[in-house]
Amino acid sequence: MLDIKLVRKNPQHLEALLKTKDPEISLAPIIALDEKIREIKTKVEELKSLKNTLAKEVGERKRTGQDTSEIMQKGAGLGEQINAFDKELAEAEALLQQKLACIPNPPMEGIKSSMDPKDNVCIKTFGEKREFSFAPKNHVELNESLGLFDFQRGAKISGSGWVTYRGLGARLEWALLNYMIDTHIANGFEMWMVPHLVKPEMMFGSGQLPKFEKQLFKLKDEDYHLYLIPTSEVALNGLHYDEIFEEAELPKKYCCYSPCFRREAGAAGSQERGLIRVHQFNKVEMFCFARPEESPTIFEEMLASAEKILQGLNIHYRNMLLVTGDMSFAAAKTVDVEVWLPGQNRYYEVSSVSNCTDYQSRRSQTRFKKKDDKLELVHTLNGSGLATSRLMVALLENNQQEDGTILIPTVLHKYLNGIQEVKPRK
Repeated sequence: MLDIKLVRKNPQHLEALLKTKDPEISLAPIIALDEKIREIKTKVEELKSLKNTLAKEVGERKRTGQDTSEIMQKGAGLGEQINAFDKELAEAEALLQQKLACIPNPPMEGIKSSMDPKDNVCIKTFGEKREFSFAPKNHVELNESLGLFDFQRGAKISGSGWVTYRGLGARLEWALLNYMIDTHIANGFEMWMVPHLVKPEMMFGSGQLPKFEKQLFKLKDEDYHLYLIPTSEVALNGLHYDEIFEEAELPKKYCCYSPCFRREAGAAGSQERGLIRVHQFNKVEMFCFARPEESPTIFEEMLASAEKILQGLNIHYRNMLLVTGDMSFAAAKTVDVEVWLPGQNRYYEVSSVSNCTDYQSRRSQTRFKKKDDKLELVHTLNGSGLATSRLMVALLENNQQEDGTILIPTVLHKYLNGIQEVKPRK
């Protein structure tokens, strides 16, 4: 959430930055409401000061035996006015918080301004696109003979957009998850396992609510009001909700495996079939709490940990610095790691690393105590490390052989009891 002090300081510059994310944004209603709140507060202070003066006068008159009824009546009238203003103030402050909650995190200075994802900037590549001596198949076609997933049974159980993994497909998915977790632990991340259902305030704290309410799965009845997490970032951010770190405790570097649940499943069509977009997918998430001055360094460490996984798998990828209009609601800077999928003939994101500065921590009131005992909001950072559904597609499509066999990267052999390839079923 934005700091209202930042809005007051330079609203024109801030609005110009925000418009690079959303051209429809206007800070005028927020500025007007903030001015109204300050005016009400001034009136309340004046009325309370006058009431205190009258109270003193009542005391003096009582001591001298004078009549106090008229002054007491004035004081009562002032009390009614103060109560009315207090009610108006509470309503205005609540409305201001609602409006601020709908404003995204402004992009950092220097991020390219554009609403078109085609303008994202490639800042790094690893490896080369594989050249095939035969016509490569996409993962859905490969699966017809491999039998790693069952899309039809997933649809029978839960509807379209849900998938089941079976046999070696399930084992390969689990191997990828274990490999990723081991990589992050080696890079200094502490592993967590968190609930997959969270309270509304946790969704608000991470920036999912109120903007993305319609994209979320939720459980609401007489006993529960909970949301299925779209990413474990939500729960990891909530671990230290309304807590205060000692400065020496930072940074906190966490990783977490969880399934992720999202209503939006993308456009239908040949390029969106199979595992490309589904309602439920597995992901290992990285999440960090850091001092503001160290968050740029932590950002690079998280990005490097995500890249390390792809380098170990020897999968060609590129890093894309997102333009302002392609960043998420809570992010101030984002780099997407995209793998080449030959079956789709395009790149797809498997990791998105973001610095959310103090945007989430202001919502969650996650702070740290500095050496001078002053409290300051932490910076939060998150990154996919990685999402396995598209990573699985990349592994299958880039390692396919002409006979339909899939070569399994060496780093995964130990998680599969030495299995080195996936062979078509006879």
